[in-house]
Amino acid sequence: MKTLIINTHLNYPGWSEGKLNLSFMEFAKAFFTQRGHQVAETFVERGYNAQEEVQKHVTAELVILQTPVNWFGAPWIYKKYVDEVFNLGLGTKVLLDGDGRTRQDPSQQYGTGGKMQGRKFMISATWNAPREAFDNPNSVLYGGKGTADLFLHITSNYKFCGYDILPDFGAFDIYKNPDFPRAFDYYKRHLEKHCL
Repeated sequence: MKTLIINTHLNYPGWSEGKLNLSFMEFAKAFFTQRGHQVAETFVERGYNAQEEVQKHVTAELVILQTPVNWFGAPWIYKKYVDEVFNLGLGTKVLLDGDGRTRQDPSQQYGTGGKMQGRKFMISATWNAPREAFDNPNSVLYGGKGTADLFLHITSNYKFCGYDILPDFGAFDIYKNPDFPRAFDYYKRHLEKHCL
């Protein structure tokens, strides 16, 4: 299997330097390469070529987005990446060919024009929020919503292109109550269950 791992971390010196997200990225890379799979990497902050990124997506059977959650979403550089890469993939009709609807067949639904069927997409995220804040109807902030609800704006891009969306992975409470050995153990089991 060919996997693409995209690291969206944006460095804030002295506060958030990306070591944890890099560690999860390296963990996933080792997980797949030790099993004989090929892994391509993109570090958005280091720069990228949009055409090469489209080709990486075409080649990969699995795309993993490794991201910190900053103000309830991925860093802004990831939105720029999506705009540039997915617009090119649409313009060249490589990732998708329109939105799926046609005048000839009005029964086609919006969001069915993707060409990436059979491929998978997953988010691996690091959170300041504790796990208990999600899927909890008593949560003041999220009111019962889960992490998948918060990531809908990201996963919709991939679903729009035809990808199957895998359950996301989260390392929670990374500032106030971190348990990194347990988080990496959970990540290994998550990858085994959902990605192999």
